[in-house]
Amino acid sequence: IHRTIEVGIRSDHPDTRFSQMPAFGRDQMLTAAEIGDLTEYVVALSRRKADAAAVTRAAPIYEAQCASCHGPAGLGDQTKGAPNLTDQEWLYGSSRADIRGQIWAGKGGVMPSWKNRFDPETLKALAVYIHANAGGQ
Repeated sequence: IHRTIEVGIRSDHPDTRFSQMPAFGRDQMLTAAEIGDLTEYVVALSRRKADAAAVTRAAPIYEAQCASCHGPAGLGDQTKGAPNLTDQEWLYGSSRADIRGQIWAGKGGVMPSWKNRFDPETLKALAVYIHANAGGQ
């Protein structure tokens, strides 16, 4: 958390993180049917009822396109900015339409570097505050 506040995400800081979720639909990396199946796969990862046939069809797609960032079990990778797909914490919405939209259009937000705007003590205090309010994550 401290490092992200300090250097940002896709910011002008030389040590920023540049990870970005691809726009699988917009950039025609996956078909609409594959995105529909992958949506069901993500729903299943979060322990909700999903279409079993779609989940089966999507398994190799997830492995090829998603697991390198989100992990084989969907637990995410904070160093890459890839969220855990198995919990109930959804930043951009958890409905099937929300999930489909994220897979279709991707994600690529920006967070500025705060290193030159706050002193080290303030940066640390912000990191502690965010950590405490994110359930210790």
